[in-house]
Amino acid sequence: MELHDLWFLLIAVLWTGYFFLEGFDFGVGVLTKLLARDRTERRVLINTIGPVWDGNEVWLLTAGGATFAAFPDWYATLFSGFYLPLLLILVCLIIRGVAFEYRHKRDEERWQANWEHAIFWTSLLPAFLWGVAFANIVRGVKIGPDKEYVGNFLDLLNPYALLGGFVTLFLFTFHGAVFVSLKTLGPVKERATLQATFLGLGAAVLALVFLIWTQAESGDGKSLVALVVAVVALLGALAANYAGRDGWAFALSGVTIAAAVAMLFLSLFPDVMPSSLDPDWSLTVENASSTPYTLRIMSWCALLATPVVLIYQGWTYWVFRKRIGTQHIAADEAPAAVR
Repeated sequence: MELHDLWFLLIAVLWTGYFFLEGFDFGVGVLTKLLARDRTERRVLINTIGPVWDGNEVWLLTAGGATFAAFPDWYATLFSGFYLPLLLILVCLIIRGVAFEYRHKRDEERWQANWEHAIFWTSLLPAFLWGVAFANIVRGVKIGPDKEYVGNFLDLLNPYALLGGFVTLFLFTFHGAVFVSLKTLGPVKERATLQATFLGLGAAVLALVFLIWTQAESGDGKSLVALVVAVVALLGALAANYAGRDGWAFALSGVTIAAAVAMLFLSLFPDVMPSSLDPDWSLTVENASSTPYTLRIMSWCALLATPVVLIYQGWTYWVFRKRIGTQHIAADEAPAAVR
């Protein structure tokens, strides 16, 4: 395997990890409005991701940094062409982080309600926009002969991309609901399990249409296998959720996300950004990559650093593995800090 092919695979793995982990973060943020009925229940939901949300975002930074270093032309074209949606995602992630930290600083209900509104919207918008962005990447965008994006923002809002946005929004919210069911007790858990059923059914319908559309336009045998795995895993997650097997439901919803991302990258390869104007103008793993020397240095760095990151993050999840409920939050207690 060539080094540029290896780094395409590694970047796909990084995006898979980001969507798996940050996916349920976004889902929990959306559920603060859809699931929680009062201030205490919203605190329970936020505290389920309190110890891990900032660590999950590291996967995005790593994926972006790896793309910049391994495929600088891909990075430049992507961030110039998708400037507005990516800027909006960045602003949302900044406000979302501030909201988590500032929400508990004061006890006033209006103060906390405003930050909770911010958590909801800055979770919903990125969950939708990431789907729009990746759907456009796979479908192909207007890249000219100089390998630069020549379209505009409205070109990105096509039916296929908008469908992709709704798929990620529903899938991440379903993923968040099964995570809440796994991490909570009492009425919150019961309602999370019920909502996960409806969200999962909605995600299944949207995802099936989107994945079949993707397979029909740019898929092959390998992407078809990933499509089948995604559909079977999602149905399995729904069955496990209905049976009250929270751990299996969460694991299978994660497999669904991983298989869907794998299908997108398999459909994309060997391109990294196809041109909808002329296939010869597409960015590929060969013409968009860094020099072999750069890729070798990056490979050694990744080999040394990745196990440390995985061990630390795994340890974090193990330490904060216990379930929580409203009974763990005293009514007269000052709002718990999100750490």
